[in-house]
Amino acid sequence: MVQMKSIRKRRNGYVLLFAASICLAVWSGMAFSLEAALAFGAISLISLLLLLRQSRLLYDATLIWDNRILAVPSALISIPGRQIKKDTEETVVSTFGVLIGSRIYRWGLDGVHGVRLSAVQIDKERMYLTFGDKDQTMRVELLHGMLYKQMVVEAAQKLWHETGVQAEISDW
Repeated sequence: MVQMKSIRKRRNGYVLLFAASICLAVWSGMAFSLEAALAFGAISLISLLLLLRQSRLLYDATLIWDNRILAVPSALISIPGRQIKKDTEETVVSTFGVLIGSRIYRWGLDGVHGVRLSAVQIDKERMYLTFGDKDQTMRVELLHGMLYKQMVVEAAQKLWHETGVQAEISDW
């Protein structure tokens, strides 16, 4: 939930910046000069673009949070050919993607050519999610904390039902 608050806080900051820069652009255009109005207009445009981007991130984070399957305190992220990165922020897995801190890895939302979840492996301690597009593949490793096989089977069924990817369950 901390991730959502930080994204929402940034979005609200951009709303304030956008509103203030619009007011300053109009005021300076009427009272001062055209150059000042254009400068504030440019700031308004930039803040509008940042506002739209943060609104999209908040929408995606809300979608993942509201449809979560699993929430764990940390994750290991690996990209083939690069170092493994450990992330100690709360990680939320849903059928729409993974929310790690304030970063969002989505899948299945951009059509056939977008990022897709390709494999799920679950053992007694960890869950491995492999996803990507034709250019790049990522793997996220999570300590899932599920103690009973029934919980693992339910999580695997949710993923299979929503994404079409059958989880490989081992060591149970």
